[in-house]
Amino acid sequence: MFDAIKAVLWSFFGIRSSKGYEDDRAKLKLWQIIVAGFFCVLMFVLSLFFLVRFLTAKA
Repeated sequence: MFDAIKAVLWSFFGIRSSKGYEDDRAKLKLWQIIVAGFFCVLMFVLSLFFLVRFLTAKA
């Protein structure tokens, strides 16, 4: 599952070689990519939410 998360994170940044893409495509299943994508998006949204709450909190 770590490979799927790594592939999704690379795609978030848009930095991916064609060889890496082909390697991931050969060894990862679609459901692994979907689950990793949902997990990464959830972590991203939650981190933004808590960052905004922290920056806008009154002392």
